[in-house]
Amino acid sequence: MENFSTMSKSAVKISLDLLSNPLCEQDQDLLNMVMALDTAVKRMDAFNQEKVNQIQKTVIEPLKKFGSVFPSLNMAVKRREQALQDYRRLQAKVEKYEEKEKTGPVLAKLHQAREELRPVREDFEAKNRQLLEEMPRFYGSRLDYFQPSFESLIRAQVVYYSEMHKIFGDLSHQLDQPGHSDEQRERENEAKLSELRALSIVADD
Repeated sequence: MENFSTMSKSAVKISLDLLSNPLCEQDQDLLNMVMALDTAVKRMDAFNQEKVNQIQKTVIEPLKKFGSVFPSLNMAVKRREQALQDYRRLQAKVEKYEEKEKTGPVLAKLHQAREELRPVREDFEAKNRQLLEEMPRFYGSRLDYFQPSFESLIRAQVVYYSEMHKIFGDLSHQLDQPGHSDEQRERENEAKLSELRALSIVADD
């Protein structure tokens, strides 16, 4: 988007610089050509700005909104990992008492450890189940979310380049001299350049 804007602004500046060139005051045909170019690049700049605005609304902003979901996902994963660590720590505590000789104090501590483990295990299983259910749905829905943005980007490009083809096609018809081919123009330019090179002020000593 920045490159398109820069290119468009540069084209507008070039046409303005040409319009202010003293040569345009001396040659009406040149002035007409530059004015036609100026009209074309201003139309181009207007369409470019319209395209940039459309891409901002239909592509950039939706992508930013999609990106804003990831902090919440990351936090859910971290909560699940913390619950897993708590679960493993209490599970190890239960297993330690289960391996000891079953005396009264050990059985009491085992019962207490199991009571502590139960809600922690349930909390982990709930968080884990939620991620297992929702992460695949989130992953699978990304195409449905992105597709409209990509379609809008393609349509914006199609409209823009179609308009550019029309604008500069019209400009080409305005500037074309009847009966002049590209080869003839090239030969004329070379002849004029040869004349300039022959001038004493640019000739080699």
